Amino acid sequence: MNPKGIIAEDEPLLREQLRELLAAAWPELEIVAVAEDGRQAIRAMEETRPDVLFLDIQMPEASGLEVARLASGKCHVVFVTAYDQYAVAAFEEGAVDYVMKPLSGARIATAVQRLKKRLLAAPARLDGLVDHLANPPARPGQHLRWINASRGEDVQLVTIEEVRYFQSDTKYTRVVATRREGLIRKTIKELLDELDPMVFWQVHRATIVNLNAVESVGRDIQGHVILRLKDRPEVLKVSQPYEHLFRQM
Repeated sequence: MNPKGIIAEDEPLLREQLRELLAAAWPELEIVAVAEDGRQAIRAMEETRPDVLFLDIQMPEASGLEVARLASGKCHVVFVTAYDQYAVAAFEEGAVDYVMKPLSGARIATAVQRLKKRLLAAPARLDGLVDHLANPPARPGQHLRWINASRGEDVQLVTIEEVRYFQSDTKYTRVVATRREGLIRKTIKELLDELDPMVFWQVHRATIVNLNAVESVGRDIQGHVILRLKDRPEVLKVSQPYEHLFRQM
């Protein structure tokens, strides 16, 4: 019986390219489903029970990490990723493979050879790897690059460049981007240790702002410093201990 595979990738051109490269490198592989988002990928896994899943990490509806957690121990996973070398090192520690974007025929061929050998064994448990990727530890001299934020039952990957501000919200911290937001369990203090201090400033005991997102600095009718953002309607208040940061602006 030929092995069955699923492709989960939200970019149409990459989906088609991956399908063509796999057809050339592994003609025996039967692609039984192609998913455009995380929810479709989960449904396709339940319906087709594939041997192999080619999985983009950053997808709408449900993130690739959420899909990988559900695929753990059920099928072999190859991550399709634009992640940095730190994440790649994490992949290599687990019993999974990865291919970096942009895709290449040679790299797909290598992944196929590894997969054929792994099909002889049970699929790996990915829980530890997924947890590691979802909560990357801070590294000396390097700053946080992305965050996995919860929104309802979904987990969405938000790059640090997208974030407009972080704001403490009871037991969680809100991650606010231009058109979306979510919740994380990191505290403001933990974030300050991991963010680039040249870009992210604390402006209140409960708020960190991305300076690149600030359109103007002004004062309200009480004379308090306020920040207006380029692409969000809300105005952020700067508390008195942090007002001195903006005196030269």
